[in-house]
Order: sequence, then C-alpha cells, then structure tokens
Amino acid sequence: AALASAASFAVGAAMPLLVAAIAPAPGLILLVSATSLAFLTLLGGLAARAGGASVATGALRVAFWGVLAMAMTAGVGALFGAIV
Repeated sequence: AALASAASFAVGAAMPLLVAAIAPAPGLILLVSATSLAFLTLLGGLAARAGGASVATGALRVAFWGVLAMAMTAGVGALFGAIV
C-alpha cells in the first residue's frame, strides 16, 4: 500500500509540474490549478475503484477536498501578500 501511495503521489505531482514547465506565464496559475484538480479527481476515482468503493463518490470526495485545500492555500497567500 505504501508503494502504491508513493507511486500515485509521484504521478499526480509530475503532471502539474509538466504543465508548469510548458504553460505560458499569463495562464500558469489557472492551468496548474485545473490540471492538479483533474489529476486529483482521476486518482481519487482510481483509488476508489481499487478499494471497491464507488468511483464517482471517491473522485468527488478527493476533488472537493482538493479544491478546498487550493482555496485555503490561495487565501493564506493573499492574506500574507504572496499572491500578486
């Protein structure tokens, strides 16, 4: 389980990093956020399927918490002036 979790994390992190490397600067935040959310949703669905749970429920649960985490991170960044 630990190896599967590590591999899933690595794949999920690599894709938004790839987008960050090739995306144009003006749309960078939106593109990285959208691809991160897409991969979180995909991996949440795959994890649910592997565990025998509802794929839609697993995907939506991970997407919800991912959006919440991104929003909170952006809020803290804005609060401390890290977001321009």
